[in-house]
Amino acid sequence: MPNIVLTRIDNRLIHGQVATQWSSSIGANLLLVANDDVASNTFRQGLMDMAAPSYAATRYWSIEKTIATIHKASDSQKIFLICETPQDVLKLVEGGVPVKKLNIGNMHMSEGKIQVAGSVAVDASDVEAFKKLRELGVELEIRKVPSVGSESVEKLFK
Repeated sequence: MPNIVLTRIDNRLIHGQVATQWSSSIGANLLLVANDDVASNTFRQGLMDMAAPSYAATRYWSIEKTIATIHKASDSQKIFLICETPQDVLKLVEGGVPVKKLNIGNMHMSEGKIQVAGSVAVDASDVEAFKKLRELGVELEIRKVPSVGSESVEKLFK
């Protein structure tokens, strides 16, 4: 079973908070971005590699490759799994990726979304994905950075 130390939703994927605060606090040595667009976008990968901590490797895999490959991970790999949307996390979980807890960190405000927490805006599709994840036994947590407490996930469902 892969050693996934944290799964996080963050529109920005790898950036300052992920690189400096989250990665060190969870002891990650592999940052795995599961995102279909980024998997084939070497420019975005290069930008994220610049933000990634020097002690951690990075991988940029499609959702399908993540499902097919993550079970081959070594026990020594402490995987920080980073996704852009709850829909992507749901695909991973339905595909057999063992996500026990989901940190919801940053979901930008955009047309059709409502702000439910400081850095989290959702639409009906997001809410549906979160409901399904919870039904599948995934613990949900809204938390921007490790040094700050969690916000109530019930905000997602109102």
